[in-house]
Amino acid sequence: MPNSRDADIFELAPVAMWIEDFSDVRAQFDAWRAAGVEDLRAFLREDASRVSACSSRIKILQVNAKTLEVFEARDLDDLKANLDKVFSGDMLETHINELGQLWEGKTAFSSSAVNYTLSGRRLDIQLRGAVLPGHEKTLDRLLITTEDVTVREEARRAEERNRQYAEGIFDHSPVSLWMEDFSAIYGLMSRVRDSGIMDFRVFLDVHPEFIQQCMSEIRVLDVNKATLDLFGAPDRETLFKRLPHVFRDAMEKPFKEQLIDLWDGRLHQHREVVNYALDGNERHLLMNFSVLPGHEADWSLVQVALTDITARKKAEAYLEYLGKHDVLTRLHNRAFYTDELNRLERKALRPVSAIIIDLNGLKEANDQLGHEAGDALLRRFGEVLNGVASAPVTASRIGGDEFALLMPGSDYRAATAMADTVRELLKINNQFYSDAPISMSLGVATSETGESIESVVRRADTIMFEEKRAYYADKASAGRSGTGRVAAR
Repeated sequence: MPNSRDADIFELAPVAMWIEDFSDVRAQFDAWRAAGVEDLRAFLREDASRVSACSSRIKILQVNAKTLEVFEARDLDDLKANLDKVFSGDMLETHINELGQLWEGKTAFSSSAVNYTLSGRRLDIQLRGAVLPGHEKTLDRLLITTEDVTVREEARRAEERNRQYAEGIFDHSPVSLWMEDFSAIYGLMSRVRDSGIMDFRVFLDVHPEFIQQCMSEIRVLDVNKATLDLFGAPDRETLFKRLPHVFRDAMEKPFKEQLIDLWDGRLHQHREVVNYALDGNERHLLMNFSVLPGHEADWSLVQVALTDITARKKAEAYLEYLGKHDVLTRLHNRAFYTDELNRLERKALRPVSAIIIDLNGLKEANDQLGHEAGDALLRRFGEVLNGVASAPVTASRIGGDEFALLMPGSDYRAATAMADTVRELLKINNQFYSDAPISMSLGVATSETGESIESVVRRADTIMFEEKRAYYADKASAGRSGTGRVAAR
C-alpha cells in the first residue's frame, strides 16, 4: 500500500479486500489475441481448462483481516494454500465474466459469485474489482472486494422457494382458482355510497344495469390449469378474451347477493353461483370468495375458488324431476297433479277447466301383447299430451291409464278446443302406428261460480266414464254384429 494511512484503511475495512496481480493474465490475453482469439467469453466456454489457465496466473499479494475472517483462514499463507477450496463449484461462469470485462479494456468489473470457506461453508458474495490507477497497462495491481451477501441471498432464495411453492399450489390445485382485481367495483360502489344511498338492495332493484356494469369491471389477473379445464379454454389468453361469455345471464342473481355482502363489509363469502364454459354450457359452482389481507381498503387482490357442482345440481334436478314427473310418459305425476289441484283451489283465478282422459283397452293390450307393448302405447300418448300442454296448462298421468289436463284461466270453449286438438293429434299418431291404434275416452268440465276444483274434476271424470261406457257398448254391439270396428276418440 502507498502509505501507512491507506494500509490502516485496507486492514480495518469491514469488507473482505484483496490486492491481486493480474500481469500474467494480461500476458496470456496478449498471447491469445496474437493467436486470433476475438471473443474471449466464447473461447473460454469451449474449454474450461482455459479458465484454469488464467486463474492459475493470478497472484494474491495481500488480503485484509476481514478476508481471513470471512474465509476462515489463519493467515495469508493458509488462504493461498487452500485457494482450490475457496474457488470451486459454481465459480466458472462468473470468472469468465470477470475476465471478459478485463479483456474488453474495462478497469472495473462486478459480479455475483459463490465462494467457499476453508471449512466448506458456501458463501454468496458480491464481487467488485478495480484496476488501481497507474496499473492499467500491466494489470499488476487490482483491488478486489468480496462482500458476504449470504444472508441476503438465502433470504432471496427462500422467498423464491416460497413463491414457487405458492405458484405450484396455485397452478396444480384440483380446484379452479382465480386471482382477481375488484378495485374498479370498489370505486363504483364507493361512489354510490357517497351519493347518499343507504339501502343498496333497493338501489340494485331499481338499477339492475349496475350489476352488469360491475360484472364487466371484474379484472382477472391469473387463473390456474384447473380453471382452463373447467371452462374448456385452451389457454389463459383465450379465456381472458372471452370473459363476457363466462360472466353473464344466470350469474347475475348470485352476483347481486355477492355485491350486497361486499357493501355490508363481508369480504369472505361462500355461495353457489353459475358461470358458463366457452362452449356455452352452464357450470354450477360452489364459490369461496376472499379479499386477501392487505387489500381490504380497495379490493385490488381477491382470490376466488370454484368447485364444480354441475353434476350434483343435475342429479338434484333429476331427482326433483322424478318427484314431479312420470318417467314412462314424461308427463307430470299424480303427486304434482294433487299439488296443482290444491294450488288452483287457493288461487282466485277462474274459470278453471279440466280434461280427464282414460285409455281404452290398455289392460287387454298388456294381457295379449305384454307390458312392453302397453308401455309403448303409454309413451306414445305421453308424446301427444306433451305436444299440447304448455304453461299454464299442465298434463299429468294420474293412474295406470288415466290422464288429466288442468287449464287455469280457460273457459269451456277453450277446453273443448283443447280436447279437439288432443283427438286430432291422436288420430295423426295412430296413422303412424296403424298396427297398434290408441283409443281414449275423454271428459271436459269448466268451473262454475263458487264451484271447487275438486267438483270440476269429478264432473269431467263422470263425463269421461259416460264416453267410456258408450265406447264399450259400441264395441260389444259391433262384436255381436260381426263388423269388428275400432274407435279412437
